[in-house]
Amino acid sequence: MPLSDVAIRTAKPGPKPLKLSDAGGLYLLLNPSGAKWWRLDYRFGGKRKTLSMGVYPDVTLKLARERRDEARRRIADGIDPGEHRKATKKARAEVAANSFEAVAREWYARQATVLKDSTKDKLLRRLEVDVLPYIGARPVSELAAPDLLAIIKRIEGRGAFDIAKRMHNACGRIFRYAVAHGLCARDPSRDIELRDVLQPVAIRHHASLTNPKDVGGLLRAIDGFTGAFTTRCALQLAPLMFVRPGELRHAEWSEFDFDKSEWRIPAEKMKMEEQHIVPLSRQAVAVLREIQHLTRAGRYVFPSERGGGRPMSENTVNAALRRMGYTSNEMTGHGFRSMASTLLHELGYPHQVIERQLAHGERNQVAAAYNFAEYLPERRVMMQQWADYLDKLKKGADVISLDKGNAAA
Repeated sequence: MPLSDVAIRTAKPGPKPLKLSDAGGLYLLLNPSGAKWWRLDYRFGGKRKTLSMGVYPDVTLKLARERRDEARRRIADGIDPGEHRKATKKARAEVAANSFEAVAREWYARQATVLKDSTKDKLLRRLEVDVLPYIGARPVSELAAPDLLAIIKRIEGRGAFDIAKRMHNACGRIFRYAVAHGLCARDPSRDIELRDVLQPVAIRHHASLTNPKDVGGLLRAIDGFTGAFTTRCALQLAPLMFVRPGELRHAEWSEFDFDKSEWRIPAEKMKMEEQHIVPLSRQAVAVLREIQHLTRAGRYVFPSERGGGRPMSENTVNAALRRMGYTSNEMTGHGFRSMASTLLHELGYPHQVIERQLAHGERNQVAAAYNFAEYLPERRVMMQQWADYLDKLKKGADVISLDKGNAAA
């Protein structure tokens, strides 16, 4: 007699497994624990076999019968339903293993070992938000340029032009990783020329003062700043060191060597991921000595006023500049770099010496391992003469040029 939903619901488990038969080889196995498993007994190739059909109530009586009927149709077609299920699972596993997401995560796991925390976290988050939801489940070998272009255009559509370029680059690296491991034939990102498909974006430079007279006024305003002492010290060091704002606010006392008059910034803190040396002028050392009395007990030279062992907020310097009356179109924290670059070039210092001090550029990792000290003697001279030049501007002197001594190449 076929089973009914009522009979299944009211069946009570016993000390041994109980077999409740339906029809066509289908039955419900009621275990002593109360679990109810659907099973199908069938014969194929002269052998008796059993196929699991799911668990009640997730698999209802109606669904179990449908699965039974499908299995019996396969048997009639000469297909073993058990072997067919195994082959299907294997094929799905192979597809999943060769999906873009699987390859991307394998590639990312290798890259993460050499990336700094902030970089790898951003990379993974961007992949998970902008890429994987759209093409992650598809086999990497089936993806083509239009699939990647749709992702790039979607990111561009929200105005995130830089992220669009970064994801194009990251996906290209993932595809090339797949090519190297025989998972696909080619990298479709090579078929996309970004300048032909993305809307041109006007380059916005960081606002900066470059007129010597204006720079002198800014330096005097900094000395007269009445806000937090640590903020004033950061403002005083910004033009003397002209490092990136993030590098300045994350400065740690352990990185400074006053005997050598230098600050060595670890590679993981640098944008280019290369160690960087900042020669310290006498003026920079004097400012550091002042703030040392206040913050040397902690990790950071410029700790957050809110405590918690964190560095100064990324908005502190810009907020101080606004408080001093400089708008975002006149001067920014990053603008101290443009200010130094412009004036040092005008003063005749060699371009390569200035660029090295700005930590622009060495992308060859082998060369970068050695070039962090490139032009260091010339840079030491330049940094001291630059600090002396700023002192003259601050006093209101009409400075046209200065004696660069042996700083010139």
